[in-house]
Amino acid sequence: MLVTRLMRPTEDRMKIAKLAFGLICLAILASNIVTMSRWSEARGVYDDICYLRQAHLFQRLGIGGLNTNAQLDYDHYFEGKLKQIAFAEWQDPLRWPCHNPMPSGKVVMQYPPGTGFLLALFPEGNQVVPLYIVASLIVCSLALAAIAMARTPPAILGAGLFGALAVYLMINPAKASYSIAPTMALCAVAGFLTALWLTGGKRSVLLIALVGLLLGASVNFRLPNALLAAGHAIYLALAFLRTRTLSGFAQGLGFGAAVLVGMAPTLVAQAINAGSPLATTYGSADVVAPAFDLAVLGRYLRDMQFVLIVLAAGSTAWSLRVGEGSVRQVALVVAGNLVVNLGFFLSHPVFTPYYVVPIAMLSLWSVAFAWLMQPEQVVALGRATTSLGVPSR
Repeated sequence: MLVTRLMRPTEDRMKIAKLAFGLICLAILASNIVTMSRWSEARGVYDDICYLRQAHLFQRLGIGGLNTNAQLDYDHYFEGKLKQIAFAEWQDPLRWPCHNPMPSGKVVMQYPPGTGFLLALFPEGNQVVPLYIVASLIVCSLALAAIAMARTPPAILGAGLFGALAVYLMINPAKASYSIAPTMALCAVAGFLTALWLTGGKRSVLLIALVGLLLGASVNFRLPNALLAAGHAIYLALAFLRTRTLSGFAQGLGFGAAVLVGMAPTLVAQAINAGSPLATTYGSADVVAPAFDLAVLGRYLRDMQFVLIVLAAGSTAWSLRVGEGSVRQVALVVAGNLVVNLGFFLSHPVFTPYYVVPIAMLSLWSVAFAWLMQPEQVVALGRATTSLGVPSR
């Protein structure tokens, strides 16, 4: 009876806090949409016009748009885009930005087809803003869901601050590349589903296959997104080796098959453009051996990405140390993912302001939802003891 009376004021304050953080996320979203609505699709960035060329090919040729051969520019769409940014060698496909010659003699675009496909869903001339708005709405919806799921004051504070950060990141640094916005949305959904998969009493093959499908689909936006599935693959492989059960094998098989299905458009595009599903359309400047460069590491230390790395690594380490059950299992998946992805990007001799953002956000979403999905009895015990002034741990 005493505990119930003491909890009522706390629950009222929690509702107010949830409402406040929800309004903050919505305010950031509204501000982002206003800013996005002023964006120009002709800002002079090579990547931008290349993604728009892919979208134009899909709109003009349908599925045939997977073929990015420069000879298909017979309507001079891309040449016109190059003229708009005063590109001097617009007549020579061998000099076109983000295009590379293949052994077959074709000159093709280097990027996977996913970003262009999504842009093609919107009318030409007004494609980028709707893409970013839809991706932002997905991220904001997950942020609001996290806030609603929080059942203790610390959880509400953490979910609220992280939700606000996640929504803000949809405009900076996500605006640096059209491929980042859809990647961020997929990472948010995949993080939620990863926590849901490991929190359930019986781990669903369908659920982990859905996670694999989403992570595989993310490869269609950026090839390095293939590394986002590394932590799940390592976890599933070790779990099967430890238990040797049919269920463990089915989950690993379902995940792997779903990843391949998700990235099938990229494999088909590579077969069409490069001659093999496993051949890359990227040039030699991007296909380089790992080599730690102090200059590159220094740029990460001075960039906002370093803050995200610290948050992701710190929350994962903390979850491994104090978390129990499903929280610890999710943290193990995230830890493997962080090691593989950070090892790759920090040893890649090229820096961008968004390379490690996807893995950091996938990690943070996964860990956040793992804590929020703890069994009700555990949360209720912590809430009751905190209300009485007794430490919950």
